[in-house]
Amino acid sequence: MLTHQRRLAGGTLANYRRDLGALARLLGNTPLRELDIQQVRRFLGKLHGGGAGGRTLAGTLSAWRGLFRWLVRHRGYKSNPCQSVRAPRSAKPLPKALSVEAVQRLLGTETQGAAGTETQAEPQTLRDQAMFELMYSSGLRLAELVGLDYASGGLDLAQGEVTVLGKGSKLRNVPIGAVAGTALASWLKVRPQLADPGESALFVGKRGRRIARSEVNRRLKEMARARGMDARLHPHMLRHSFATHLLQSSQDLRAVQEMMGHASISTTQVYTHLDFQALAKVYDAAHPRARKRQLSQGNAALGMARKKP
Repeated sequence: MLTHQRRLAGGTLANYRRDLGALARLLGNTPLRELDIQQVRRFLGKLHGGGAGGRTLAGTLSAWRGLFRWLVRHRGYKSNPCQSVRAPRSAKPLPKALSVEAVQRLLGTETQGAAGTETQAEPQTLRDQAMFELMYSSGLRLAELVGLDYASGGLDLAQGEVTVLGKGSKLRNVPIGAVAGTALASWLKVRPQLADPGESALFVGKRGRRIARSEVNRRLKEMARARGMDARLHPHMLRHSFATHLLQSSQDLRAVQEMMGHASISTTQVYTHLDFQALAKVYDAAHPRARKRQLSQGNAALGMARKKP
């Protein structure tokens, strides 16, 4: 059902398989029909004691709940023992986004020297520049990036847009920025030097076949180190940066939702919090009352220190 009806992505299916496998191990010899609410809570407690956090447990419980919902509907189970169980709450960290200056430092061709032209740069360098410019320009997920095909018509540089296959096998069209378009054109000129004959992938690895996600991650870290940046940077931060910068400039939440491919606008709203953080920093740095408040807090702290014996 998850594969053919809901058409979930491979990574999502792997997560379901992992979570249901954990349930099978915890059950042991207990029949699935005999699972009750107390056992579900005890199983979650074991996973929590093993180091699973709140978000991980929420995903695991969702998979279990979905399984029993299917069993009730199609296999005659009487109830769903996971229905009223709630996972422990955990703080939801805001997505980490780069500043505009950091993105310019990471992707700026002026730091590449001879790699700025397709006649002098290595094919891998041009490929990397095209990949990361496209991720930032169009807000692509890593799976969407590596899944792009060269000859399928999904990439249209003349019109400045790309068609990607997102979560739930949903297609969406996203604009491509001018800088990303130039980088892609440079990569396409040298792509035959790396790609195997007949390979359909837009981006290929050193063996001539579709590039692996791990390779994209590794190349981004290498690019960050070469520019003196934090090597913990990961590809999804370019997607977060795209959404944050676009929302800061346009204030159009619906448009950002469409381009990100979010099914619910509540998912996109997290970037409004990032925007507010930036505004709060400007306020604290520039507003007279904010400066006075900070000064008062500092004086209060100094007074407390002086009163100590």
